Amino acid sequence: MHNPSEHPLLSAIVDDLATRGWSQQSLFLPDELSRALAAECRRRYAEGELNPAGVGRGAGQEIREAIRGDQIQWIDPGESDACDGYLDEMDGLRQAINQGLFLGLEDFECHFALYPPGAFYKRHLDRFRDDDRRMVSAVLYLNEGWQPEDGGQLRMFLDGDREHDVQPRAGTLVVFLSGDVPHEVLPAGRERLSLTGWFRRRGNDPF
Repeated sequence: MHNPSEHPLLSAIVDDLATRGWSQQSLFLPDELSRALAAECRRRYAEGELNPAGVGRGAGQEIREAIRGDQIQWIDPGESDACDGYLDEMDGLRQAINQGLFLGLEDFECHFALYPPGAFYKRHLDRFRDDDRRMVSAVLYLNEGWQPEDGGQLRMFLDGDREHDVQPRAGTLVVFLSGDVPHEVLPAGRERLSLTGWFRRRGNDPF
């Protein structure tokens, strides 16, 4: 991808972020890559590599299943071809957002998230009160054959008391401004997989 801003799908995401603060793309990744990522997530879960997600940051983080019930594992470059392929796609999106919106996004962090049946994540914002580096959230869903009756929707709370629900179907990408869009994950009737990540700008140096 020589110039990310010229890619029509990336340009559509940037335009959406500029005009309304969020974007939903139903076919962001090829099926083959989505399936490979789902298999990677399930393999890690089966091998006990995913751990209950905490609430809060740093030393103040704690496990609170009444707020969120997903299990996660952060991913790093070089762990698998599928993960590296996804990270490459996200770097193209990072460059496109920087070219279009001048946000100064420096890096991207993400983790696998597996919600067992019945698990949820109550309404929250993705930006910490004491750390504003997270600028743009990106969630990729990995669930083939997902039906509305399966539940597990991402519910975004938008301006004007509007709500928008996203079905967590494989290949769907949702991108939104981390500090502006409250959201929640509704309980699902089946296992729910995603890759959840954040584009971050450089933090303020305390010294």
